[in-house]
Amino acid sequence: MSSRPKELAGRPGPRETHGPDVLADVLDSMRLSTLMYGRLELSAPWGLQFCEQACAHLILLAHGSARLDVEGLPAPITLSSGDLAVLPQGVSHTLRDAEGSPLHLLEHDECQSALGLGPIHLGGHGERTCVVAGSFRPGAAPHALLFERLPRLVHVTAEAPSLAAAAQLIITESTSPSPGATVIMSRLADILLVQALRLHLESSQDHEPGLGALADPRIGKALALIHERPAEPWTVESLASAVALSRSGFAARFTSLVGKPPLEYLARWRMTKAAQLLRESETPLTELATVIGYQSEASFNRAFKRWEGSSPGVYRREHRRRAATQ
Repeated sequence: MSSRPKELAGRPGPRETHGPDVLADVLDSMRLSTLMYGRLELSAPWGLQFCEQACAHLILLAHGSARLDVEGLPAPITLSSGDLAVLPQGVSHTLRDAEGSPLHLLEHDECQSALGLGPIHLGGHGERTCVVAGSFRPGAAPHALLFERLPRLVHVTAEAPSLAAAAQLIITESTSPSPGATVIMSRLADILLVQALRLHLESSQDHEPGLGALADPRIGKALALIHERPAEPWTVESLASAVALSRSGFAARFTSLVGKPPLEYLARWRMTKAAQLLRESETPLTELATVIGYQSEASFNRAFKRWEGSSPGVYRREHRRRAATQ
């Protein structure tokens, strides 16, 4: 399914959620690496094909209009000037001026080699369209649980004023080969991603599974507690009590919205945080085990090896080795 958030005049403010902190936690744990492909100057007839990849895609229509076909969606989406499309799952998709226009397979290497060299020109000699595109590649936690059930497409229209400033800046930077332009574009793309996800949460009517769980007052609060206090000896009963639900009602609601039972999500988040601490700190394993909720280093080692396939010590050494060669 697709999601099409809008900001409407006179609408009540966004519902109170515990989402922003949890959203920041999840994004931080994924260590997203942003690659902006830059500016694509397209003249009809034109078409772009993007293959499925383990990354999220971003498409900002700077000028003109385009037809976006996303694998798994029943109908194409029309993008207009100023619209933003985010494909969190990295599914294959095509973008073109009209149905039947020839497709050009846009390769990751082709885009990367063009960075800093000006726009990529494709198509014929007809009506012009300008697109700014990029991707977000996870350096860790590539299957963050709350992202696994996001829609295939988040479509934010130009009517959303919260995106206008960053969108205009990234379009402006894409026209300039000035030093640092690609870095600025990447940072602005990060802002667009977070804003798009926020708008998706605020516009969710039925608390869609995945990140939509953050918009549910009870489950959003439970997720915030898990993220803020992973060392707490949480049980289903204690989490249910903290959000004023019965044990059975909480367990069913959490599983429906998040996609996993509460304690499975807790265990998975603890491992995600452990991996992040192993990569980014020198915290001794005994202390790290306590920080994420394990009573002994041995029990932490066993749990981490089941989850990651290697012991915490080996994981930390391998990460250092890879970082040193990059």
